[in-house]
Amino acid sequence: MSCHEIEALRLALMNVLGVGDQHARDHAETELEGHIDGPIEGLVEADSLAEIERHLDAALVDLEEEVAEMDADDPEYDYTRGRLLEVRNAEQTVQRLTTQGGQIVDGLGTSHDMLHELFPIEE
Repeated sequence: MSCHEIEALRLALMNVLGVGDQHARDHAETELEGHIDGPIEGLVEADSLAEIERHLDAALVDLEEEVAEMDADDPEYDYTRGRLLEVRNAEQTVQRLTTQGGQIVDGLGTSHDMLHELFPIEE
């Protein structure tokens, strides 16, 4: 069993953040062999946080449908529900990362404005 959504998210974040850990990338790609389609493919190829959020949301919808269609007696039911919870947690984590990134950008804008106030440019 493999949590394809989480492995695809790892690859997406490696793309966006520029993480060059080839061993981790190779491991994730091996885990995903034969499963790269739909939202998983979108995550693997994502190159922005906005794309990650969009594809992760789609993966979450697919996983929710999968859980809803399963019989509670299915031996994989608990594992699949666990995947669902982890993907929801991951979605919240990516949302926090996006929010924090926006706050950093805003803070840099404020710093820039303050520098101009302290050291006006004469034209």
